[in-house]
This record gives sequence, structure tokens and C-alpha cells, in this order.
Amino acid sequence: MWALRAAVRPGAWLPRVVRGRPALRAAVPLLPCPERALAAFRPGDPGGLDGRGGGGRGPWADGRRSRAGEEEEEEPEDADEDEDEDEELLRRDPLLPAGAQRVCLVHPEVKWGPGKPQLTRAEWQVAEARALVHTLDNWSVVETMVVPTRTPDKKLVFGKGNLEQLTERIRGSPEVTAVFLNVERMSAPTQKELEAAWGVPVFDRFTVVLHIFRCNARTREARLQVALAELPVLRSSLRRDVARLDGPGRGSRYIMGSGESFVQVQQRLLKEKEMKIRRALERLRRKRQLLGRQRRRREFPVVSLVGYTNCGKTTLVKALTGDADIQPRDQLFATLDVTAHAGSLPSRMTVIYMDTIGFLSQLPHGLIESFSATLEDVAHSDLVVHVRDVSHPETELQKASVLSTLRGLRLPAALLDSVLEVHNKADLVPGYSPAGPHVAVSALLGHGLEELKARLEEAVLRATGRRVLTLRVRLAGPQLSWLHEEAAVQDVHVIPEAGAADVTVIMSHSAYGRMFRPHDVKSCVTGFVSRLSGSSTR
Repeated sequence: MWALRAAVRPGAWLPRVVRGRPALRAAVPLLPCPERALAAFRPGDPGGLDGRGGGGRGPWADGRRSRAGEEEEEEPEDADEDEDEDEELLRRDPLLPAGAQRVCLVHPEVKWGPGKPQLTRAEWQVAEARALVHTLDNWSVVETMVVPTRTPDKKLVFGKGNLEQLTERIRGSPEVTAVFLNVERMSAPTQKELEAAWGVPVFDRFTVVLHIFRCNARTREARLQVALAELPVLRSSLRRDVARLDGPGRGSRYIMGSGESFVQVQQRLLKEKEMKIRRALERLRRKRQLLGRQRRRREFPVVSLVGYTNCGKTTLVKALTGDADIQPRDQLFATLDVTAHAGSLPSRMTVIYMDTIGFLSQLPHGLIESFSATLEDVAHSDLVVHVRDVSHPETELQKASVLSTLRGLRLPAALLDSVLEVHNKADLVPGYSPAGPHVAVSALLGHGLEELKARLEEAVLRATGRRVLTLRVRLAGPQLSWLHEEAAVQDVHVIPEAGAADVTVIMSHSAYGRMFRPHDVKSCVTGFVSRLSGSSTR
């Protein structure tokens, strides 16, 4: 049997044909990566689960815990094989050159016409582009040029005169090793001609963001999603290489009379790789859905925090949970995975805060689609909190970008309508007061957190149909323990002469139904003292 080995990287030479069985490859160990901030579900910790959950029968069992802090079922026997296959898929060369880069940042400015951007200015767009470059280690911006154009959709982006001046300046700057053209995507012909004109590699916004994702991806799922997002770039590079491979002196286009050209082999291998990556992501998605079902069975309300990149979501999660293990980083796209963290509301009801990947304006649809599986957790939340950096000059544009992305995720209408907007970094705006039903906080300094927790509790009760009740229970028997397991106990007032206690609890709809189920705890509860508040049950 003949086995064909071909490099997936476009531009590689013809692969060697090897006869016989392919040799088994030894598994290559992963380099140690810093562990992401995970939920600390430990009894006794702030926001722990010891009797404050408002749901879930029985205590948390010992055993391995998932990213969401929950038990994992036994993994199938072929889990190690799946991991080995995934690691094989993730062995690839970087899209951008390794090492330090001294970048010339070129921003095409549309000053008039339908292409003129709204809610922003050129200097703000340039500042964000510079921040993207500085996110990468050993990358720096050595020169910045804002060049007018009628539309960046032209083949060469700029008019003839501006392009000539730009070429002269870049060619005359020997310190420049690459150009970052601040457009969403370049076509393959555009990139080829600009690189030929300027004599250095040219990157667009998509490629730079993708490289940041690649550098920051820590988990297997995040790395697979980045690998999936890279495939269109690899295909584009392959098309650029067709002319070079077909040039004189390159020999036959076909491989050993197989009827396939080298380019066709590469295209087929890329397609096979895409199918394998999608299968691997589907396995991880099913596993995450299982964890989500376990979480919903335990009836912990889920609050997802979304927002523009670097708006302070992780810092806010740390402030709400008091988890010292969470270490926010002041950089773009520091979070590429959805992480779950337990926290307590004023009623001592436990909620799960989901910290999500940050959004960005002009983020290509293909990149969002690659991470859509991760963002499925948002769709299954009870409440979405939109965190905004109100100190940023483009805060309104950032809000529009986030809302546009949320609509693209096809969230339930009720979830979209109930989004709670939190204005973070309000301490950086003197005298700031939010307009409308929003909450102003400083996650770093702890300002406004009590008001935010009260608003969160109100919204969670409304969204989940939980009730605030006062029940009279007998002291003899398991009644009080049952309520501690099945509800969030707020207050216990003992009545010695009656041998009972008035217990104020927050109870879920399902626990409320179990309370009056035959052969359950019907005999435990002697009666209602009062109903403090409540909402319609679902």
C-alpha cells in the first residue's frame, strides 16, 4: 500500500512518497502553560456551595471537576486517542513570522461617502490598532501613517498618488520589517501586489487578531478553534502559490501519475484537516453540553458576562466572587475560553458567573463563527450582563459592536431583552452617573458592587421564577436540612414553644413542586407564614 505524506503548509515542496506502513509517531508532550483562572468550588470559600446553592440534591461529590467546577463523567476509553489526534491537528507553523517585528501601521481613512465610519474617528481606530500590535511579544510600532482613500475595497486600497508616496516612505525606512494595514481583510491579489511594492510582509487586521488568538489560546478547545479559523488564510496562501508552483523549472504539476496536482493534494489535505477539527470540536461541544445539563439539574442560576475586549469582565468576576486565584491581565483578548466561577448574592443564593471571550469591532465573521461553539454557554444563561468601559472614547461604538455580535449568536429574545448593562471604570470619568437603568461600578476599586449585586439578584429571581417564601417547619426531623439543600436559606427564626422555626428561603420552581410532592417532604412543612415576594413560575 502506498501512503502519501504531504505537508499542509502552502508553499511546501512535493512530499516524499513512502512505501510500507506509516511509522507510529510518539506523542509530543505539551509545553506547560499557565493555568487559567477556574472556579474554586470549595466548601467554606467565599461563594462556595456549602448549603447556599438554592438547588441540587446532595453535596458535591469528590472527583475531577470541569472548567465549570462540576463533576465530569468517566471519559470514554478512546479519550486519549482523541487527544493524540487533536494534538496532531494542532502541530502547525505560525501564520506570521517568528521573532520581533518593527511594524509600520498604515490606516486607510475614508473621509466622505457611504464608507465613512460612524461613532469613531481615525485616531481612535489607530490607537486600537497600535494596542493590537503591542499585545504581541516583541512587536512594536515604529511608524504610523494615516492615508486618505475613497474606499479601502480597491485592489490596491489607495489611489495612485497616495500609493506612490506611501511606497516611497516604506521603502525609505530600513527599520520597518512589516506593514500592518488596518483593514478587516485583504484579498490574496491585494496582499501579493502590496508586498511586491513595499518589499516587506503585509498583514491585515484579521491576520494580526488571529495571531493574538493563537498566542493566547491555552486550552485544547481554544487552540482547535484558532486552527479552524486559520484554514481560510491557508487556502488563500495556497492560491497565491499556484503561479509559483506552475512556473518554469518546477517540473510536473502532477504527483507520480496520480492525476492530482500538488495544489489539489494540498487542498484535499486542508479539507480533511477541517473535517477532523470540526469533529474534535463537536466532541468537546457535547461534553460541554453535558456539563451544562449537570449544572442546570443542580439549578444554579448562570450569569454570563459579555463585553468588548479589555473592558474589565475578568476583574469584575473577581470582585463579585472574591476569588483570589483569578488574575486579570491588562491586554486585548486575555480571555479566549469561557470560565465558570461561583459567587454569592445578598440573599446567599449561589450563582455561576461565566467569563467569556471579548468582542472586537471589524472582527471577521469567520473568526466569530470559529468561536461560536464556546459562546453557546451565553445562550443557555439565565441572565446576560453587558460590561462596558465607559472611560473609553469609543464606548458607544464598542456597545454597538457587542450588541451586533450578540444578535449574531441568535440568543433567545427574552434573554436579549433582559440584558443588564454595567458601566465599568466609572471612577475614571469624574462625576459619572449612568443614564437609564444601568449600574456604574469600578471593578478594580470595588465601587458600586453592592448595588450591582442587588440588581443581579432581582434580575435572577425574575428570570428563573424563584420565589422568596417564609415557611414554618418542625425542628424534629430532616426538614431544615432539606431546605438548606434545596433552597437558599436567608433567615431562621426558632419558636421553642411550638417546636418549629420560621425559615425564609429562596426556592426554585422545581424545588417548590417537590416540596408538595407525595412521599417527599409534604409532612415536613407545617404551613406558610407569609410570602414575601415571588414571580410567575415558568
